[in-house]
Amino acid sequence: MAPTQRRKPKGSFKLFPKGLRKNTQASAQADGLHVPAKPRRGIYLLPNAFTTAALFCGFYAIVMAMNQRFDQSALAIFVAMVLDGLDGRVARMTNTQSEFGAQYDSLSDMISFGAAPALVAYEWSLKGMNKLGWLAAFVYCAGAALRLARFNTNIGVVDKRYFQGLPSPAAAALVAGFILLMEDLHFPGRDLSWSTWSITLFAGLTMVTNVPFYSFKDVNLRRSVPFIAPFLIVLAYVAVVSDPPKVLFGLFVLYGLSGYAVLLWRWRKGRPVSIVQTSVDDHHHDDK
Repeated sequence: MAPTQRRKPKGSFKLFPKGLRKNTQASAQADGLHVPAKPRRGIYLLPNAFTTAALFCGFYAIVMAMNQRFDQSALAIFVAMVLDGLDGRVARMTNTQSEFGAQYDSLSDMISFGAAPALVAYEWSLKGMNKLGWLAAFVYCAGAALRLARFNTNIGVVDKRYFQGLPSPAAAALVAGFILLMEDLHFPGRDLSWSTWSITLFAGLTMVTNVPFYSFKDVNLRRSVPFIAPFLIVLAYVAVVSDPPKVLFGLFVLYGLSGYAVLLWRWRKGRPVSIVQTSVDDHHHDDK
């Protein structure tokens, strides 16, 4: 009786055996060819620490809203906005950009500038409007999600000088600034339901429009500036510190309306209304 042959288990076939792979890599290195190294699977601590702090501020804003501490909720959203602006700059300055950091930043923004402002506005004022209240909050939350998704997919084709739609941090600051101002003036939220509803709906819908908002990304901080520039920065700092609720809300109202002014200006000048670059020629035309 012939001995039975043992069958090899499925999945054991390898296109390149282990010894052959090592010999191939060694011969390639001996011939002076570049052998790509395996990518590192670690993540960078410093920029992601800022992103985590911004995420914590968004979570803290929601918790404080449930505890009826709406002034602290609004302030936490503003702190999250500052931290969100720092993590990207820190990553670029330290050359620690990564795909993980970009995705983590988007998820953090969704909590801090999407869910948190919607829930804070609902708890503060929109709860008494029943269905209209939570629908406005949902429109804002969905608008922030769509805004972030569109930003991630269009990042390579959009004119860097402008944002396509109202940025989610500015939309969150618009809602949180109104709540902070009214809390500072001791106006109860239940008496301002329609005002809160209008601002929340405006911010949510403007995020998903094609209205161009200036991004300030073409400002070169390494370039020398006139002596008057630091003095103007000091004046701006004094203005904000003198009355933060009024100044911050006023600034973000102006920014929220500036996009429509830019849209009207581009339309009057005959320039393309859309900021999505369809060709290189369009980008050069906008630079003139």
